[in-house]
Amino acid sequence: MSPSQKKWDVSKIQEWPPEKHEAGAVIPEAGNAVNYQTGGWRGERPVRDADKCTQCLFCYFYCPDTSVIVEDKKVVGFDLEHCKGCGICAAECPADAIVMCTETDFEQNGGNE
Repeated sequence: MSPSQKKWDVSKIQEWPPEKHEAGAVIPEAGNAVNYQTGGWRGERPVRDADKCTQCLFCYFYCPDTSVIVEDKKVVGFDLEHCKGCGICAAECPADAIVMCTETDFEQNGGNE
């Protein structure tokens, strides 16, 4: 019997001690997301209208990936290598200065919205 055909007896899984359970979806070290570029599978990207932006920094505070780039207390762009395209920045922007643009539309427009 090949390893892929092996049947595992999990009938008493609730009785197993914690160390017997394999760790899955675990990030063993804090703050390691910077080592993993996740922007490649993003379907949409944030596009900021600098004229509408009031620099309230809501996008910065709400972004779960810390992908909003701030310099001298001002939003200057997005770290698209780590942005997953969730749209929270656009949803929380009180000035509607951020819109989500599909990657294909963005590329078809030559990188201009």
